[in-house]
Formats: sequence, C-alpha cells, structure tokens
Amino acid sequence: MYHRLGHELRHTKVGIGLGSHDIGVAVRTAELYKRSLFSLMVFSGANAPTTIDRFPRGEAVHYRERALEEGVPDEAIRVEPKARNTGENMTLTRDLLAAEGITPKSVMLISRPYQERRAFATCRKLWPEVEVVCTSQQVDLDTYAAGIGDIPRMINVMVGDTQRIRLHAEHGYAIPQDMPDEVQAAYERLVAAGYTAHLIPEAA
Repeated sequence: MYHRLGHELRHTKVGIGLGSHDIGVAVRTAELYKRSLFSLMVFSGANAPTTIDRFPRGEAVHYRERALEEGVPDEAIRVEPKARNTGENMTLTRDLLAAEGITPKSVMLISRPYQERRAFATCRKLWPEVEVVCTSQQVDLDTYAAGIGDIPRMINVMVGDTQRIRLHAEHGYAIPQDMPDEVQAAYERLVAAGYTAHLIPEAA
C-alpha cells in the first residue's frame, strides 16, 4: 500500500496515537508501549465529521480509555483533546510535551494504515527537529476493512488522505511526497465513483 512506509520499529521517546475513526490506533499504541518501544504516549484528537458518531467525547479521550483497558498505566498516558487535523496533532502535542519540560528527539507516530505517509510528511514539515518513525496496525487491507465495519467510510477517508498528501505539500503544511502514476490513477477512479465525502474543495 502506497500510504504505508514500512519503517523499522525502534525505541523512541514518545509514542503519539493520531486520532481518527479507528480505535485500532489505540490498541496498536498500547501494544507498542507494552513492547517497551516508548515509555510515554500521547493521544491527540478532538472530533471530525467522520468520528463524532463513534467517539462523541473526542478521539483522544476514547483512545485513552481503550489503552487503559489494554493494560497501559494511566501515568504513561497524556491526552491532547483539541487537535482538529494532522498539523494540529503535531503542534499541539509538541506544546503539551514542552509544557511538561519534555523535548523529545524522537517520536513514533501511530495512525490508521492509510495515514502513515501523510503523518510523516506533516511531522517532517512542522516538527523537523525530531526523528520520526511511523507505524499502524499490521494487517492486510481486507482484514482492516472488516475490523472498521464501514467500508464506504474507510474508502472516503483513504481518498481524502491521498488528496491531502498533494494539497498539504502545495500549501506548505507538509513536505512533498512522490505519488506514482498508478496511485494517482486509482485515486481518480475512486473520485469518479463518488468517494468524495472527505475531499477538500480545490480552487478552480
């Protein structure tokens, strides 16, 4: 999958679970904490139109609760409940950590599988002083879709993420990423098929 980066996991100072419609992000973050890949985690996320029905009290709040269910101690979790997009995930998490006197040299970003590349590009632009490792649930797309339970929602968000890789770089929110012709063609086919709910309007 184009969006997955295949980064080799290594120990980082902080793990950051990026809010979305996917509670599996919290499960994956808890798993990596229990593997001692980081000793502190931050869940970042308010709500978006794609998540308000699933996580009415906010993405980060629900993620924290799931991590506690997975056995993560409360003292290892921080909640950043205001971020409304990936850029704010980075800047508000950085500010939260700085307020505690924490300036990490490395972070691990945990996201849904088709957000890895965009999260990486955003972090490199907005938080360039940290080394960044990206990861997500290690399952194939069919298994992932079954776990989400709402394939149209998943496809709409994936199409939106693909568009944002290009647009956010053009607007200076992220570093540029190469997009192979076959990925662009697949994106265009899905847009033509009506998967446009998560797209950003583009200037004519």
